[in-house]
Amino acid sequence: MGNCAQGCKDYWCRPKNTNIRISLPAVCVVWQTAMIILFGVFIRYDEESDTHWVEHKAHENITSDAENDFYFRYPSFQDVHVMIFVGFGFLMTFLKRYSFGGVGFNFLIASFGLQWALVMQGWFHALDHSTGKIYIGIESLINADFCVAGCLIAYGALLGKVSPVQLMVVTLFGITLFAVEEYIILSLLHCRDAGGSMVIHTFGGYYGLSISWVLYRPNLHQSKRLNGSVYHSDVFAMIGTLFLWMFWPSFNSAITDHGDGQHRAAINTYLGLASTVLTTYAISSLSAHRGKLDMVHIQNATLAGGVAMGTAAEFMIQPYGALIVGFCCGILSTLGYLVFTPFMERVLKIQDTCGIHNLHAMPGVIGGFVGAIVAAAASEEVYGHEGLINTFDFEGAFANRTVLTQGGFQAAGTCVAIAFGIVGGAIVGVILRFPIWGDPADDNCYDDEVYWEVPEDEESLPPILEYNNHMTSKNPEMSESNFSVEQS
Repeated sequence: MGNCAQGCKDYWCRPKNTNIRISLPAVCVVWQTAMIILFGVFIRYDEESDTHWVEHKAHENITSDAENDFYFRYPSFQDVHVMIFVGFGFLMTFLKRYSFGGVGFNFLIASFGLQWALVMQGWFHALDHSTGKIYIGIESLINADFCVAGCLIAYGALLGKVSPVQLMVVTLFGITLFAVEEYIILSLLHCRDAGGSMVIHTFGGYYGLSISWVLYRPNLHQSKRLNGSVYHSDVFAMIGTLFLWMFWPSFNSAITDHGDGQHRAAINTYLGLASTVLTTYAISSLSAHRGKLDMVHIQNATLAGGVAMGTAAEFMIQPYGALIVGFCCGILSTLGYLVFTPFMERVLKIQDTCGIHNLHAMPGVIGGFVGAIVAAAASEEVYGHEGLINTFDFEGAFANRTVLTQGGFQAAGTCVAIAFGIVGGAIVGVILRFPIWGDPADDNCYDDEVYWEVPEDEESLPPILEYNNHMTSKNPEMSESNFSVEQS
């Protein structure tokens, strides 16, 4: 018995091996092959992207190709796509020695995730049971990017502490869990969540935090020297912030109904984001000696208003309501970086590299419950009879649902997202604890050199002897002795 226990201890506590020469290529090739097979079996073009579009136009009395949904949705898809690959990627480049990992692994898991998302979401939302096929179009691509966003949020909590193979596992299970919780919240509970405060941000935030809790590293202080930024890395991260901030109105309005719903969602998100910026600057300055601003707050908390407006974006929250939501989220998110993040690491043993609790999880919960309150307070006087039906989709099996009932289901949807994130993350975290994934040791985290070929820094070149001859024209006799050693 003692030998068995010692054997288990040796297995779980053996030295880390970060050589992924076999494991990463194997996962990438095998899983991409699986995607090709699944797409071959299930995925087909929908009626608006198939060559039978001409026949479909005639059958539906459509007079112009401009009525194809592609021309309505593609601009929003472009914006969301930029957010996923550029916005999220560059937001994670703030660490001084982990910029390759931040933007590079973001690229890897998003590219795999969107393929798996098309399959998983298709099984739940677009499967034609008569043919057994999943029919995809431009809206499917937007929803796949949304699905990927949940996994990229989770990656923020794990940044610098896991291997690319582990990130692929996080994505595989994250996409699967996302598709299930999205189906429960949007289809079974019939919640409205256009910008994903619940299904994307709340789920993704708690999924990542739960994994981080299970993977807690008590000796992570050994890599403390690299867990920080330098001047240029913060500038790169700010590029990601600005891309996300500018395109967030598209993110929240991308799949809303044609017409007033999309228009209103863009306006509400735009205003919520603007309000968040001012309160973030205010709290950041107020909290520091001599009122100096902290770039961490500006990079992250300024986006919290967009997260919180996700659910209620298409509701009649009114412009001043959007400003209030943004105002409150800027305060709470900035305080999160000041107070909650240190508390979570010290007391709850959750090491949240990017502070996703403050940018995604907490604002996502706020957005979910704001949406529930606004839905419960809706009335025909404000929305109009048809407007109320269109906004909350009170049709078919849900034709007799009241606004109070809708508000209750909206709140329940937030709880479902939290539960899926925490429980699913804990299970995935246990899987990732197996010592087979090539993750770095405690003293080797936040360092690109573990998994990347890193070019030599310019500052590391040896000094060279240069003559400082700027006085040659003034005094030739001094030019031969006037020299200095400078760092190239």
